[in-house]
Amino acid sequence: MDDSVYAGNAGEDAALDRGWLLGHFKEPGDPRRSDSVEIKWGVHPRGDERARWVRGEERRTLLVLISGRFRVAFPGRGVLLKDQGDYVVWGRGVDHSWVAEEESVVLTVRRPSVPGYAAPHEEEGG
Repeated sequence: MDDSVYAGNAGEDAALDRGWLLGHFKEPGDPRRSDSVEIKWGVHPRGDERARWVRGEERRTLLVLISGRFRVAFPGRGVLLKDQGDYVVWGRGVDHSWVAEEESVVLTVRRPSVPGYAAPHEEEGG
């Protein structure tokens, strides 16, 4: 593999790694491997929700709505993303969860890329 260029399709590639396109979890030599940032193409059916809250978050996150209606929950506050391009940003120490109110596609960017946050057997939105 040429370690400087990769071209693909987000929908197809996302299906191979729980939606994640770039991050520490890619193989060494893969241009999508990064310890600095993680990027996810999340496709969520209506009613899909995070299995459990992320607690003790150590990363900064940007979540952008591509299509659908997607609610991100924070302690004492919810943010509804309903128009294409709506986004929310949160940082270290902010617990969160989410639910897809309609079939939704979201792009998530997190930094840095660190192991240990995925709940077993779930699709993580951010």
